[in-house]
Amino acid sequence: MSWQLVFTEQYNRRAAKFLKQHPDVEAQYTKTLELLELNPHHPSLRLHGLCGKLTGLYSISINLKYRITIEMVITENEIVLINVGSHELVY
Repeated sequence: MSWQLVFTEQYNRRAAKFLKQHPDVEAQYTKTLELLELNPHHPSLRLHGLCGKLTGLYSISINLKYRITIEMVITENEIVLINVGSHELVY
């Protein structure tokens, strides 16, 4: 089963800003999205649910420093991308 990634306008703006500030991470970022689309539960993504004000969202890892927060709509097999950035920024 393949998942459909949903890129909102807000996410695209955040991602463009993130990639402009961190061009060295672009290849890892692209690979992370490709893997997410194929298998969001792949161990290297380190998928985990968030709590507190981010309850209902999940986080995946680009690398040890950067994360992407997502919303998984299980019934539609969609993954809505929410935010991208450092651990401190997205949490």
